Amino acid sequence: MVRKSTMVDAAILEKLETGFKKLEASDSKSLLKKYLTREVFDALKTKKTPTFGSTLLDVIQSGLENHDSGVGIYAPDAEAYTVFADLFDPIIEDYHGGFKKTDKHPPKNWGDVSVFGNLDPTSEYIVSTRVRCGRSLEGYPFNPCLTEEQYKEMEQKVSSTLSGLEGELKGTFYPLTGMSKEVQQKLIDDHFLFKEGDRFLQAANACRFWPSGRGIYHNDAKTFLVWCNEEDHLRIISMQMGGDLGTVYRRLVTAVNDIEKRIPFSHHDRLGFLTFCPTNLGTTVRASVHIKVPKLAANKAKLEEVAGKYNLQVRGTRGEHTEAEGGIYDISNKRRMGLTEFDAVKEMYDGIAELIKIEKEL
Repeated sequence: MVRKSTMVDAAILEKLETGFKKLEASDSKSLLKKYLTREVFDALKTKKTPTFGSTLLDVIQSGLENHDSGVGIYAPDAEAYTVFADLFDPIIEDYHGGFKKTDKHPPKNWGDVSVFGNLDPTSEYIVSTRVRCGRSLEGYPFNPCLTEEQYKEMEQKVSSTLSGLEGELKGTFYPLTGMSKEVQQKLIDDHFLFKEGDRFLQAANACRFWPSGRGIYHNDAKTFLVWCNEEDHLRIISMQMGGDLGTVYRRLVTAVNDIEKRIPFSHHDRLGFLTFCPTNLGTTVRASVHIKVPKLAANKAKLEEVAGKYNLQVRGTRGEHTEAEGGIYDISNKRRMGLTEFDAVKEMYDGIAELIKIEKEL
């Protein structure tokens, strides 16, 4: 569905103007408000992406509706990162710790996968370990521009590709459409089922035609999982109980390389792998552990100091904006851009090793 007109509709311009004024008057702390000056707004409001005709409204709508957003913008299609660069670039630089518009994300490099071992062989501290990455299928826009037909077509491609996986990655694809109550409950119990997007994604038009084209794949051992058309086209996840980051990382790398042979991914020379949300660009890799460090939990300053040194993000047990239940934190690498996949995971590996060492000494 290619919209030929290059003019931005009057109704859209009006919505933009109203939304911009409300945001300007608000006490929003979002990166959108910080960088969407009147000057940038006026320069971008009449622009459209060439292939899919996305406008500035598609980019900023979520942040205009949700003033409590942390970031507030999404890319409706791959071209948006270029067409609306005056807004994306400073937000990317701010979020990704100084990744400037003159910087270039390095080529993909998973490094020597044998380097990582088990961070906690006696399982005293680490409850579970998980590494995930996001991928977009080349030639398809992101959520807001997808037609129902495209959603279904992508699900078909993904499910047939995944059914070709072998060895420990071999498993089953479960489409959300027509899913039985039993399968649904089983996936909920395993914490595998994703729900329809939150209000931030809803406002970005990321949940249309739900549940068409959405699905979940997992291997028999439940250590490898793929989400199809949740927030990104693909979320590829490797995980298991305990602290053996090496095994988890190797499984993910094997899987991604295997899938990549069959499905071309959307990649940008400067920004790395492209995703719907600018916070996930570059390597798109998030390596995390659920970890019990009661002594450090009581010494927040020390915990924050180590986290800062290794660029770690410390969250509560249930993800963003939650408490650490029973002193268990979710700790992950914060940097995804301007460094290789290997280095992003290495930073987290070294940081967690340091946290465990300090916890033992306290």
